[in-house]
Amino acid sequence: MDKKNTTIGVLLLLVGFVSLYLAPRPEPVAPPAPTPGAVPATPAVEGQPVTPSGTVINAVPAPVPSSTTFAALAGENTDATITVLANDHVELRLTDFGGAIRDVAFKKYAAVRGSTEPFVFNLLHASPILALSEFPGLGQETQFSLVSSTATEAIYRATFENRIEVTRRYALRAPGDTSGDPYRIHHETTFRNLTEQTVSLPRTALNLGTASLIDGNDTGQYLNVATYDGEDAHFIDRGDLQGGGFLSGVGIGNRADLPFLERTEPTVWASVKNQFFASIFTPEKPGVGVLVRRIELPPLAGSTVPTIGMTAAARFELPALAPAASTILSGELYVGPKEYTRLDKFAHREDLIMQFNRGMGKIFLSGIVAPALNKLMKATYNFIGNWGVAIIVMTIFLKVISLPFTLAASKSAKRMQKLQPLMQAVREKYKDNPQKLNQATMELFKEHKVNPAGGCIPILITIPLFIGFFTMLMGTAELRFQSFLWAKDLSAPDTVARIFGLPINIMPLLMGVTMFFQMKITPTPATDNMQAKIFKFMPFFFTAICYNFSCALALYSTINGLFTIGQQLVVNKYTKTDPTPTPLGVPSGTGKGGKRIKNVTPPKKKG
Repeated sequence: MDKKNTTIGVLLLLVGFVSLYLAPRPEPVAPPAPTPGAVPATPAVEGQPVTPSGTVINAVPAPVPSSTTFAALAGENTDATITVLANDHVELRLTDFGGAIRDVAFKKYAAVRGSTEPFVFNLLHASPILALSEFPGLGQETQFSLVSSTATEAIYRATFENRIEVTRRYALRAPGDTSGDPYRIHHETTFRNLTEQTVSLPRTALNLGTASLIDGNDTGQYLNVATYDGEDAHFIDRGDLQGGGFLSGVGIGNRADLPFLERTEPTVWASVKNQFFASIFTPEKPGVGVLVRRIELPPLAGSTVPTIGMTAAARFELPALAPAASTILSGELYVGPKEYTRLDKFAHREDLIMQFNRGMGKIFLSGIVAPALNKLMKATYNFIGNWGVAIIVMTIFLKVISLPFTLAASKSAKRMQKLQPLMQAVREKYKDNPQKLNQATMELFKEHKVNPAGGCIPILITIPLFIGFFTMLMGTAELRFQSFLWAKDLSAPDTVARIFGLPINIMPLLMGVTMFFQMKITPTPATDNMQAKIFKFMPFFFTAICYNFSCALALYSTINGLFTIGQQLVVNKYTKTDPTPTPLGVPSGTGKGGKRIKNVTPPKKKG
């Protein structure tokens, strides 16, 4: 009967798993009518945004009407003059409309695997990066004059109502300049009073750019807006603005979509980011909050579902200007990859955008462990030259340093397994007397020198290491498009083929096989039938859950499982020599009131 139930359970699990991939998908939306000045159609490229008709968007599309739910997608301005600043790492394209950064190309990171075209941040956007908002007459609709420009510096100027002169300066570090990070741009916006009267300036905001999903494998887990108040980092996810949900009817969550979210607090820095790239503005003086919105973007190639991105603006209070006086709003803008070893050098904890302490990681202190492991893995890669091998070496290193703890836990579990017949006998004898049952059980542990927590405490010590390494691998930009064995991209699933639309991912399957054998040879002290069934299902369950994980995560889990199997085989062989408790293995200690506990004999097996 047990085998039959197990087989049925596995089949149901497989059916549910396959249905996730073969379920009907939404029909594509009818393509809009052509708009004058729209981008001409080009062949679709994997990982690039496309219209519902399948054309790639290579430039800013025609304007999209704003709604109460989403920010408006900026349209292409044919009258704009583009100024380019560049060094060895980035190419900034600035527009005179708003005197801001239209987009940023990363020369070291390709747009798609195998392409020579760089990844472009803020390609599709609600606003240019650092464009002024909440300041009518000086936003992205205002054309600034280009005062001067070089290969690494540009200065724009505009006059507001003949009362305020606004000068915007951008300075990029030149090639070979080691005084700062090449992905960082120094920015200054100067407001000067041109009148003979004191002028009050309104509160203003600087746009941080628009972040969207990287490709079809990106789940949006790291697509959010981040702020830092000097003590803690705070994250606003897309779901925080999305209404509905199972619990919205009972007052948990939003009943309807929110058009925006506002955080009002000291803002040391603010960021818009996705899984691998970020825009971070660190002002010279902290801001007063952020305004966050969602934006609907065209579907990615191979999809008919619109991509929901995020955009935000950091807010600042400006002082009143005396006659001929001026004030400067300045700071450092980082637009680049989420490389921890790079961000860790900044002075205001910009490295927190990595979210190494996200969720369970924060509980298990991986926010402390993960950064150290990231640096160690980067050093390992620099020595070996292959990211896949570096992950394997790091996994083995973690297993080796945690070996004393895991061996102690395995030995304890093996002893507990041998003690199970006697424990069952005690349960049968005192099943109607819980107090005596607990007393007899503790005496049994004491008699045979078994610590019931001995299998848990050593494992708890090792958890921060493995949780930290796991969370670190999820958002490391260096793994993007790095190949290993048959996998073409360690940051994506290692799909080698598709059968009836179902992806065949080798590494998660290997992980499932190692977990199955690991369960087979690992002692299971529990004798409850339901617990035993749960243990049988675990390899299948975790394989289904992790099936679409990145290859880096699956590789780590597979090597971890192989090492554990070898370790358990050694433990099983070593503990065979341990004496097995005698069937009369009755606790010989004394019970409550000095009474000795009577012998118990394990129940005989039926049949």
